[in-house]
Amino acid sequence: MTSTAPARSTRKLTAAKAIVEAISTEMASDESVFVMGEDVGKYGGVFGETTGLLDRFGPERVIDTPISETAFIGAAVGAAVEGMRPIVELMFVDFFGVCMDQIYNHMAKIHLLSGGHISVPLVLMTAVGGGYSDAAQHSQCLWGTFAHLPGMKVVVPSSPEDAKGMMTAAIRDDNPVVFMYHKGIMGLSWMSKSSRSLGPVPREAYEVELGKAKVVRAGNDISIVTLSLSVHHALDIADELAHEGIDCEVVDLRSLVPLDTETVLESVGKTGRLLVIDEDYESFGLSGEIIARVSERDPGLFKTAPARVCVPDVSLPYARPLEMAVLPTPERIRAAVVEMMRK
Repeated sequence: MTSTAPARSTRKLTAAKAIVEAISTEMASDESVFVMGEDVGKYGGVFGETTGLLDRFGPERVIDTPISETAFIGAAVGAAVEGMRPIVELMFVDFFGVCMDQIYNHMAKIHLLSGGHISVPLVLMTAVGGGYSDAAQHSQCLWGTFAHLPGMKVVVPSSPEDAKGMMTAAIRDDNPVVFMYHKGIMGLSWMSKSSRSLGPVPREAYEVELGKAKVVRAGNDISIVTLSLSVHHALDIADELAHEGIDCEVVDLRSLVPLDTETVLESVGKTGRLLVIDEDYESFGLSGEIIARVSERDPGLFKTAPARVCVPDVSLPYARPLEMAVLPTPERIRAAVVEMMRK
């Protein structure tokens, strides 16, 4: 007799609502979980990521803070060390400079410096990404910066389903987790950059394993490896190119730390071509790391030299035509795929 697991009950949510649902469920089941940051309470989060939590849990567990990232992220680290499970929001990742001592010299290192005796179960939630003309100090991704620094898990969902499952896993993790969400996937009507921002999300609590990539579209001709909003762009381009006889495989990394190298290797082993799409800066970043890992493990997998589409090493422009010129837009991704298929 074969038994099958019951089907999950789902409904379509935005990523913002999926994140709220994950946080709300964990707060309801664990009193040590709380939220703090700028505008997370009455305002409900600039991108809708904490909407309704204040009404349900009150100001003692959903704490609006002064504009002092150094103070409230430091307080969150202290709370985590003392056994709480804070979710602290850095409104824009671009603001990391004012609180990097708390993030990297404390949050990321305390476990090591204590000889493994002290854990820091903290989620640092932050918004990333450009595409809506908010200029150089509010439009970066910077996930490569955090991934470069040991001691923190770094995860970046691209879908509502992953947003809920990865947030749940991050809250339950005993390690510090940097949870980075791209503004363009959140499903807000005033800034949504993708028709894929609304998706099915199970009602019950569940975890998505941190550190496991996902093949979101199978293909045989070229592996497009990326994450976050660029997954949406890659899928759109893959659908278009399928009508032209080009079969793209799209790999959503979902996590930078841990980084699932094996799934990337399996994909490139099948297609022989590797194109990395990264909305972070090109130099010293994720794209070079992915290409290096595949090259070091098995350079014989390549039918042609790997390529990448990234943000060049310039600050994100305010003017929309200039911003679109440097971001990894669908047009740039399409041109790179077509060029590689000619080789």
